[in-house]
Amino acid sequence: MKGTGVAIITPFKPNGSVDFLALEKLINFNIENGVNYIVTLGTTGETPTLSKEEKIDIVNFTIEKVNNKVPLVLGIGGNNTKEVINDFENFDTSKVTAILSASPYYNKPTQEGLFLHYKALANAAPKPILLYNVPGRTGRNLSAVTTAKLANEVENICGIKEASDSLQQAMEIVRDCPKDFLIVSGDDALCLPQIALGFDGVISVAANCFPKQFTTLINLALQNDFQQARSIHYKLLKGYDLLFEENNPAGVKAFLYELGLIDNELRLPLTKATNGLQEKIKSFLKNIS
Repeated sequence: MKGTGVAIITPFKPNGSVDFLALEKLINFNIENGVNYIVTLGTTGETPTLSKEEKIDIVNFTIEKVNNKVPLVLGIGGNNTKEVINDFENFDTSKVTAILSASPYYNKPTQEGLFLHYKALANAAPKPILLYNVPGRTGRNLSAVTTAKLANEVENICGIKEASDSLQQAMEIVRDCPKDFLIVSGDDALCLPQIALGFDGVISVAANCFPKQFTTLINLALQNDFQQARSIHYKLLKGYDLLFEENNPAGVKAFLYELGLIDNELRLPLTKATNGLQEKIKSFLKNIS
């Protein structure tokens, strides 16, 4: 799973139901433009607003349409360890490469609590666990020390999506984890310098709407061609800001709407991009086309 993974959105119809035709279009759009793997049911997919039945339908549909063309990663996380373990049984994981599991949110466990949570998941999971550290959303940082402890001591943990915004922490993870431990960025704007530090790629929001440019950037960086990678990075940099200016995935859905791939629909409590942001997105797309 080195390279570019895309945290794919969940498109909705104007009546609020899941738009499976648009989802198929997005899957094909990303695969045809070079994305290395797809992540389904990440938070970019608005999973907090999906029912259990919808999640199962989305996973089964995505498995069918990906059809082993690229690896598939399944997001299963939560702040109730026992419930996350029970959730493993709800999905067909036979065609899944790994399970991405975000750290518990809101209840703010200690580092020992985080270690024991992930150890319990790894012991029960049908596929390898990819840790996901995103303290801006969960309210608790998974430290480099705890990450390295999990990487070195717990079987069935294969890597981490690191989104702490700390380059110091990024360096400590690279230094202290095994060489075969997958370390990917969770921040589109920081993935280039993080690859320079030793990361293996990124799980990206931006790849939804810029798959060709973004995967080219990542491939160049992994080949140590940072001069060309920087050129693409700075062309996309303003786009990264627009993606997250209001909320995620409102920004990426606004981009995809302008590209004619989806209806611009979100589920409450998220709302679509304001007219001001939509105009900025239109202008940005004209300038990079």
